[in-house]
Amino acid sequence: MLRWIRQQLGVDPPHQSDTRTVYVANRFPQNGHYVPQRFADNRIISSKYTIWNFVPKNLFEQFRRIANFYFLIIFLVQLMIDTPTSPVTSGLPLFFVITVTAIKQGYEDWLRHKADNEVNGAPVYVVRSGSLVQTRSKNIRVGDIVRVAKDETFPVDLVLLSSDRVDGTCHITTASLDGETNLKTHYSVAETSVCQSETQLETLQAVVECQQPEADLYRFVGRVTVTQHGEEIVRPLGPENLLLRGARLKNTKEIYGVAVYTGMESKMALNYKCKSQKRSAVEKSMNSFLIIYLGILLFEAVLSTILKYAWQSEDEWDEPFYNQKTEQERNSSPILKFISDFLAFLVLYNFIIPISLYVTVEMQKFLGSFFIGWDLDLYHEESGQKAQVNTSDLNEELGQVEYVFTDKTGTLTENEMHFRECSVSGTKYREVNGKLVPEGLTDDLPDGSAPRMAGDELLFLKAVALCHTVQISYDQPDCTGPGSDPFSHVNGFSASHMEYYASSPDEKALVEAAKRIGVTFTSSNGETVEIKTFGKIEKFKLLHVLEFDPNRRRMSVVLQTPSGGRIMFTKGAESAILPFTSSGEIEKTRLHVDEFALKGLRTLVVACRHFSPEQYSEVDRRLNAARTALQQREEKLQEAFSYIERDLHLLGATGVEDKLQDKVQETIEALRLAGIKVWVLTGDKHETAVSVSLSCGHFHRTMNTLELLQQRSDNECAEQLRRLARRIKEDHVIQHGLVVDGASLSLALREHEKLFMEVCKNCSAVLCCRMAPLQKAKVVRLIKTSPEKPITLAVGDGANDVSMIQEAHVGIGIMGKEGRQAVRNSDYAIARFRFLSKLLLVHGHFYYIRIATLVQYFFYKNVCFITPQFLYQFFCLFSQQTLYDSVYLTLYNICFTSLPILVYSLFEQLVHPHVLQSKPALYRDISRNSMLSFQTFLYWTLLGFCHAFVFFFGSYILMGEDTSLMGNGQMFGNWTFGTLVFTVMVITVTLKLALETHFWTWMNHFVTWGSIAFYFIFSLFYGGIIWPFLHTQDMYFVFVQLLSSGSAWFAIFIIIITCLFPDVVKKVFYRHLQPTSTQKSQPLSASQAPALSCVESLCCYHHGQSGCSRLARLLEQVTGQCQSGTARCPTAERHDRSWSDPENFSNDRSVLTLSAIEATPC
Repeated sequence: MLRWIRQQLGVDPPHQSDTRTVYVANRFPQNGHYVPQRFADNRIISSKYTIWNFVPKNLFEQFRRIANFYFLIIFLVQLMIDTPTSPVTSGLPLFFVITVTAIKQGYEDWLRHKADNEVNGAPVYVVRSGSLVQTRSKNIRVGDIVRVAKDETFPVDLVLLSSDRVDGTCHITTASLDGETNLKTHYSVAETSVCQSETQLETLQAVVECQQPEADLYRFVGRVTVTQHGEEIVRPLGPENLLLRGARLKNTKEIYGVAVYTGMESKMALNYKCKSQKRSAVEKSMNSFLIIYLGILLFEAVLSTILKYAWQSEDEWDEPFYNQKTEQERNSSPILKFISDFLAFLVLYNFIIPISLYVTVEMQKFLGSFFIGWDLDLYHEESGQKAQVNTSDLNEELGQVEYVFTDKTGTLTENEMHFRECSVSGTKYREVNGKLVPEGLTDDLPDGSAPRMAGDELLFLKAVALCHTVQISYDQPDCTGPGSDPFSHVNGFSASHMEYYASSPDEKALVEAAKRIGVTFTSSNGETVEIKTFGKIEKFKLLHVLEFDPNRRRMSVVLQTPSGGRIMFTKGAESAILPFTSSGEIEKTRLHVDEFALKGLRTLVVACRHFSPEQYSEVDRRLNAARTALQQREEKLQEAFSYIERDLHLLGATGVEDKLQDKVQETIEALRLAGIKVWVLTGDKHETAVSVSLSCGHFHRTMNTLELLQQRSDNECAEQLRRLARRIKEDHVIQHGLVVDGASLSLALREHEKLFMEVCKNCSAVLCCRMAPLQKAKVVRLIKTSPEKPITLAVGDGANDVSMIQEAHVGIGIMGKEGRQAVRNSDYAIARFRFLSKLLLVHGHFYYIRIATLVQYFFYKNVCFITPQFLYQFFCLFSQQTLYDSVYLTLYNICFTSLPILVYSLFEQLVHPHVLQSKPALYRDISRNSMLSFQTFLYWTLLGFCHAFVFFFGSYILMGEDTSLMGNGQMFGNWTFGTLVFTVMVITVTLKLALETHFWTWMNHFVTWGSIAFYFIFSLFYGGIIWPFLHTQDMYFVFVQLLSSGSAWFAIFIIIITCLFPDVVKKVFYRHLQPTSTQKSQPLSASQAPALSCVESLCCYHHGQSGCSRLARLLEQVTGQCQSGTARCPTAERHDRSWSDPENFSNDRSVLTLSAIEATPC
């Protein structure tokens, strides 16, 4: 139990040595000297809290907030000394805020635990005691033999022992790990590959020794020792023997493997970043503002304390006759008394720090996050998936994004390749109804009218069907077995359910296209390749395969034809094939390849070479010598390949489309117009990545592409970066796009970060290819920690994207075909990339302006609240007498002013969603936290002080000295004075928010006018009854007495108008003289202000002329409902429209707010 607790707290690591020894099937040595190593269990943990650490960890995170920590100190002060207010006034709100926040964060983490439990509880099969046993994924231990069936995901990192194939190989896809959808072949050692049943595995005696877990997906060093007939056989193990958790088994019925890395020690989990608490820029601004307000509070408390003692320096005020000191007070220490008075003033003014701000923000974020899930425009009908919010703490951060880092495979693309066009012997063809039709012929050709294939055309199709690494599965689909995928054969091509598996999606698309046209690849057994050419079966002997490598950028196969001749087919990038061709339509094909590329198609060039018997003998000799060389094998192979792949005859070229998701290009363009830079980070090949970047609009054809590829040393990398920087400086007009690979990036980040950042910032688009998962996170961190501190967003769909999703300020998971790891670890999840534009440009815009106004308004209303309390001390000898009743002190932020700002922060819309999407540049208006700048903060703070002065001195001037405001000559007392100030304040701050509101719903009206009505009703009820449980009855009949004075009513109206009128004038002038882009884009619609329409309708003459149109125009301009210069009076036929009018915005299905109030015709 103690060891388990230590492991949970992270102080007892499971292993300490540099290597681990894994006994297959956990057959440990029987001698007494063996001490078993301890390994992690197989649980995956993406949550932040456990049942043990939730309370201390959550409290620590909450008390990092300055307001919470401050109120804790105030609460402790109230407990220790005698203060003007009760400890309950600070302790109760603090407890409420902490509890509500803890419940919200606990609920969100419970959802993460629930997702983890689904993964950890998935059924798996392990071999124990010679039989197959079903258990849960979390119960797998290191050393267990695990059986995985076709199309299932590996639950742990396994060393392959055997498969259903005789050679012990299997095929997997690692799309969820590195983004590559191609098929990879993995191998078992010969000594274990023969164990293909549970009984044979039970007798297997083997030990695996390997390195401790590390994050590198492509590195694995180990060895396996197999004991047979008392003899130990040692075989090396490498990455080709390791099956990684998260990868999927393909084209293999079943495999057996031994678990070597489990749970959080698997390579997939090690590429996750530690889940950390993300904090938004708004929250950081709030903390900064709170520090300033804390300074104001301390200043007021110190000033009040000093003035108190300055006042009491005169004997007549130090100990007046009506307030004689006790003997203890006379003998108390002056220093302690000064500190006690200072703390008392601190408690008296402490409401200037709005603790309720945090709970309101938490409620706003939590309730507001539902709008994302309810938005029909973010709902994907095909898959039935809606947007998902995993963390509501970052809603407003969606409106501040400056960099978007996106994965390619499955995020920008659909992972589907389609053959579109080809060029053969200088003629362009396209596929129509399973036939190749030359350019210029109509699409609606009758069957059989397409030209028959012969000569180079037929040879081209044979090359496409033979030059590849495609494999075939003839398995019958089985939708009923456990773990089977009912859709695994959706791409079957014949009645026998033949299915192609390829190492490249391009190859699969080309072989499928050749099959549809009539040249079908039917079988391959490693020695012979069989194709069916228009019904005729042909067998070719496979002599040599010249594998693809990134340096040559081509692959070749050498075959013996059925007639006995030798031929080589070659395909690759045009730059890797055309320079080595000596015959064929070279120039025409080059032009066609350029045309294909301009269309965004992925291009490959196909060529062939015939060998005479003497030539083939030399080719065979060179290849065998190079492949058996013990020294410099790679260099000798490259020399042999170069000798063979020359004097080629050009056959043609192909154009394959990597199908992009819908509206990817429009989304990237919208993000650019919004001032957001888009980086693509992918684990895919350089050529593939560049092609997709071009087709999705990330790179433009006119863009100057800079490359930082295959750098092998720091000096080489630095020199290339300097060359790129010079090129950028020399050309100020052309846009630049940077392409960098993972190896070069590692060198650049090691020593040359500043130079690399300088190049990147001057590029319009950056593409990083061949990226390991942790490298993606490093790139995000590089930008995130740059001097400008931009807000970053990462979007991806696979486990390889989890690290960058967790590193970025905001992480978006795509609900794609690569599992749910990215979705589980993201802050938000959407079904398609195109939804990102609305998520940022609309939801992000709304969330930011709502919460920014909420924060500023909270500080404003608390300054209005507490400043009169400070001013009142000048009139009561700094005796710490409160201006307001304690009930008003407690309820001001909780009841009287809380609901209007909460509803505002949920439903406010400055501009219609359709306008925000159609004008992405409006996103720039709120960038760089502009609405929470120090200038804006200063304006709201000074406005609060000004209004507070008007409240206090306006009421003071009204009452004057010895002024009777009652009909019977009775004068007001200090509680009546405080209530008058409080009444004016509640009404003014509520109407101030009404002036800030642009989008009125029935709920806005209800809480705005309802809050004012509730204050009056509550005050009448509270002051009209003698409450037996209260110590004093100070407020009895005070409010009734106040309202019975006509002078008081007059004063209330005058003070409110005095406060708000200058603000109205300021808004009018700013809208006319310095309108923002957002204000210019606000639609001209009278229905947005139905009350104003009524004002206008009262002034309409018979001919449509408005007698008080100036007044109506002024009011409309003030509330943002009208553009300047518009002066029209509605006629009887003109009706108001709401923003949801289908005539104006028929395409928007957003469920963002309550509908606007139905307006009536003039």
